[in-house]
Amino acid sequence: MGDPVGDELVASLGSPGGNVTGNTFLGPELVAKRLQLLRDAVPGFSRLAAIWHPGAYGERTMQGFLKETEATARKLGIELQLVQALYAAEIENAFSAMIRWNADTLIVLPSPMLFAEHRRIVQLAAKNRLPAMYQAREFVDAGGLMSYGANLADLNRRAATYVDKILKGAKPADLPVEQPTKFELLVNLKTARELGLTINREFLLIADEVIE
Repeated sequence: MGDPVGDELVASLGSPGGNVTGNTFLGPELVAKRLQLLRDAVPGFSRLAAIWHPGAYGERTMQGFLKETEATARKLGIELQLVQALYAAEIENAFSAMIRWNADTLIVLPSPMLFAEHRRIVQLAAKNRLPAMYQAREFVDAGGLMSYGANLADLNRRAATYVDKILKGAKPADLPVEQPTKFELLVNLKTARELGLTINREFLLIADEVIE
């Protein structure tokens, strides 16, 4: 999850103190970086839609996502529309609301439900010609424009080592909550071409992976 301390699951990252431990993908802290990268790749946009799933994580984490998105949009001089999708069935209506508002870009805020629907979200973004920033590489592998965040598959593998330790007798209270140390930026050039975008060479040079 994003903030296990703020959502009161653990006492601290270093000393969880109870019967819960694991890893965090870092949540609200990465919003500003994602929006800045989107602005660098698509410099002309002015109307950003952000799709989010209320209740995806604890209240403090979700408020952190919204506040960071609003603050960064103000800083970049971007108009922002926050669009809720409480259930998977509401995703298409959320896109309809974005188009009515004349959004010209999209960011998908982290959510297990939205992640599970990543292929449909990518298809809807393509259908509506919305350049989009995502939090995980799976969106880009499915045809999304770009993503920035921790490698979720790597986090899952690291979680497995904690399962191994606990099954061998370690106490969760003694296992620090791990934070990711590596973040990856992926860009799908095929999608950029389909959207009529030209992403400059300097931006591509900082990408960890470019899909042709």
